[in-house]
Amino acid sequence: MGCCYSRIEREEMVSRCKSRKRYMKQLVKARQAWSASHSMYLRSLRSTGAALLQFSNAETTLHHHHHPSHPTTHHHLNNHAHHSPPPPPQTPLQPPPPPPRSPSSETTWTSTASTALPPPPPPPPSSTWDFWDPFVPSSSRSVTEEEWEATTTASEAVVTTVTGAASTVAPPSIVSGFSKDSEASSMAMVVSRNAKDLVEIIKELDEYFLKAADAGVQLSFLLEVPTPGFTSHINGGKVYNHGCNLSTPSTWAWGSSPKFNGFGKMGCDEMVSSHLGSEIGSDGVVHSSHCSTVERLYAWEKKLFQEVKDAETIKIEHDKKVSTLKKLEMKRAADYVKTEKTKKEVEKLESQMMVSSQAIETTSAEIIKIRDTELYPQLLELVKGLMCMWRSMYQSHQVQKHIVQQLKYLNTIPSTEPTSEIHRQSTLQLEVHVQQWHQSFDNLVRAQCDYIQSLTGWLRLSLFQFRRNPLPKTSQESRIYTFCEEWHHAVDRIPDKVASEGIKSFLTVVHAIVVQQAEENKQKRKSESAFKELEKKSSQLRSLESKHGPFSVLDSSSSSAKNPVADKRAKVEKLRAKAEEEKSKHEKFVSVTRSMTINNLQMGFPHVFESMVGFSSVCMQAFESLYNQAKSADQELDVKRLLLN
Repeated sequence: MGCCYSRIEREEMVSRCKSRKRYMKQLVKARQAWSASHSMYLRSLRSTGAALLQFSNAETTLHHHHHPSHPTTHHHLNNHAHHSPPPPPQTPLQPPPPPPRSPSSETTWTSTASTALPPPPPPPPSSTWDFWDPFVPSSSRSVTEEEWEATTTASEAVVTTVTGAASTVAPPSIVSGFSKDSEASSMAMVVSRNAKDLVEIIKELDEYFLKAADAGVQLSFLLEVPTPGFTSHINGGKVYNHGCNLSTPSTWAWGSSPKFNGFGKMGCDEMVSSHLGSEIGSDGVVHSSHCSTVERLYAWEKKLFQEVKDAETIKIEHDKKVSTLKKLEMKRAADYVKTEKTKKEVEKLESQMMVSSQAIETTSAEIIKIRDTELYPQLLELVKGLMCMWRSMYQSHQVQKHIVQQLKYLNTIPSTEPTSEIHRQSTLQLEVHVQQWHQSFDNLVRAQCDYIQSLTGWLRLSLFQFRRNPLPKTSQESRIYTFCEEWHHAVDRIPDKVASEGIKSFLTVVHAIVVQQAEENKQKRKSESAFKELEKKSSQLRSLESKHGPFSVLDSSSSSAKNPVADKRAKVEKLRAKAEEEKSKHEKFVSVTRSMTINNLQMGFPHVFESMVGFSSVCMQAFESLYNQAKSADQELDVKRLLLN
């Protein structure tokens, strides 16, 4: 029996259906992982900004102890998760143009979009940041801009104007692997109206972390990000999420697709619709979530696999009976009763084969219907959502890249205040959140890659028609296949490793601060211990002086003179020198920590935002090109249909 089953599994059609089922199962899991990792990435952006603000508050508080005239601001992570940036001002601002698109570059795409990118999210009303394009005619600039330009040589600022040229402080080139920004003159610059301290700079940075996270909210609806009611966790680098998010309002509504009448007591849709968020509205249109669509496709694929396997089993049995019948008929003294019985068995099996064939065609037709009327439009919306998300993230990270350049111009006098326990904890928390940012970024990239890989694998096999005379692929089938193949190629070409390394390099910078603070704290404990020991011995000396007086006392029983007070005093002085030495060492550690903190931020911040600007720029162009090509192909198909009709 096992051998027969194994033989059936090896049959081409059965094997193909088994692979199709496996790919669809992988797609279901990959969609869940993508949904969960997307949610985690947005959360990590918010929490990183909040942790940075908490860290900068703690760092600046030390400087405020040194310079008490500066006020401090307070911010808490638990409140930050639900914070939204204030509404933009009414005055339109000059947007930074998209990066150049070189068709010859392996990691850039040429977009077919005819519309320009919308302006980046403007700063909040209270913000002191301006977008400034050095090539806008002076007549169109505001008074503020004219005054700033006139006094820029006398003050420290991001951009120093040069006659007939752009700023001397040009934005750094995108790290290797990304499309390069052209000249500094090709992009609007962010300039500061006045000097800022660390907290003010980080506060501006945090606003754009929030804007970047908000950019992914719409895609969260399309991906049906899991709610707390469903289990979601990471295990061994893989994200698992059980079930669809049924509390999210449905954003999908395509084509008429009545409940399917699959073979058996219950149709496939009926089996799964009760828990997959798919229902038919009063208008007769199926309102299906993407989760529901892929789950239903998986249910149909399981059904198809079973039907094909059953059909192959019947076919094998039929072949055996036909062979037996031929042998019986060839015998001279044929057994009439046995021959007639075998004939009836063959006829019965042929009837079953016909039913099985019809079942396979019906199931295949339902899969095709779901694929073309539900899945393909949903995939288009997902790519559109990705395009819009990365466009907004590109704009936010672009602003952040310029904001952090202000760190170069901090005139902070190194504080002599030691690192407090609160500051140490805020630094450790920052390290944790940057680590989560790094991990969630890698998970997000991997999940989308797994998703599109599973989808294209399934499509390659599912385009095979289960008919006696296979037909060539229709325009509809070619359209979805080409779209997903291009998506797959785009994801493969996106240089995520460079962006991942950019975040990791910032994590290394933060970790170095954590280590330095730990060394400072260790030296602090050494210094405190030395002074405790000094105080203890000093107390003993005072007791001895009280007992014997401060002068020498001779011990008559000894040949040599002893002075216990002097001996004790000498030991105390030695301890005092050691304690002062440990104190001096601690003060040096404090000075190194304060200087190192600012230096590390100045070095680490630009690299991480350069890499994120580059990555989001490439993603934006890739998905924009993919979406526009698909829409163009759809329009051509619609025109052909109109002409045919």
